[in-house]
Amino acid sequence: MLFFPPAHWERNDERDDRERRAKAICAGCSVRLPCLEYATGIREPHGIWGGLTELERRVLSARDAG
Repeated sequence: MLFFPPAHWERNDERDDRERRAKAICAGCSVRLPCLEYATGIREPHGIWGGLTELERRVLSARDAG
């Protein structure tokens, strides 16, 4: 599971590595922007979508709203 956190607790370095690998896949994906638009549009609270984490999407949405 790269795009979503595991059901068990993960250390910060494990999370960072998982997110880095997921983002690397997103970077080469042809539907990255539609994926990101979908996730921000429905306010998806979990996982990597369009190359961004939950927090990164919230920051982006707040910036766009302000």
